[in-house]
Amino acid sequence: MGKYGKWIGGTLGWAFGGPIGGILGFAFGSMLDGVTVTNINQTTQSGDFIASLLILTASVMKADKKVLKSELDYVKEFFLKQFGTEVTEQKMLMLREILKQDIPIGDVCLQIKQNMDYSARLQLIHFLFGVAAADGYVHSDEIIVVEEIAHYLNIQFNDIASIKAMFVKDTESAFKILEITTDATDDEVKKAYRKMALKYHPDKVSQLGPDVENAAKEKFQQLNAAYEQIKKQRGL
Repeated sequence: MGKYGKWIGGTLGWAFGGPIGGILGFAFGSMLDGVTVTNINQTTQSGDFIASLLILTASVMKADKKVLKSELDYVKEFFLKQFGTEVTEQKMLMLREILKQDIPIGDVCLQIKQNMDYSARLQLIHFLFGVAAADGYVHSDEIIVVEEIAHYLNIQFNDIASIKAMFVKDTESAFKILEITTDATDDEVKKAYRKMALKYHPDKVSQLGPDVENAAKEKFQQLNAAYEQIKKQRGL
């Protein structure tokens, strides 16, 4: 297995089994023809998260029946920023193989839901909306797929709307991010911000490693920006 040995062990963990294991196994078979993958017994939460992200990313990219270069470039840039050159090269090869497969979204999400905590699942949805918005326009079919994934992952409606508002902007986006309506009182705005700050704090995904934690900080910054926008509008 040479240079891929460490990657294989670190990427799979609980994912090497069930529908996720089947998808990854097929991709490995295409990438490493003639190589048998054995003795996968290392559990790595960060690796499991990345494996899940790759598969769900492929589902979103295929939603509008075309895979755009801008989307591939966005994913590559994201991985370069978060995980470095070596990991990015490996993951992009894997993603290209996964894109060739039919992905059973419901089964994949069920496996993720059973093995990943709520905060990590929220981070997955945030990443997927980012992929959908990579070409500067969030296609309606992509929104449908991301929302479908979110429902399968048992993400609460308010949380879906909050994350979506970070990428699909309108005049009420700042309020949607805080999960409140425009008629909320000033005290309700402040309480909502404190509640959301606890929910989306990067420490919630620290167990996934510093790379994912750093990515979560971007979402936290958007939350802060929404709060600052409302305060400015209201003179708070």
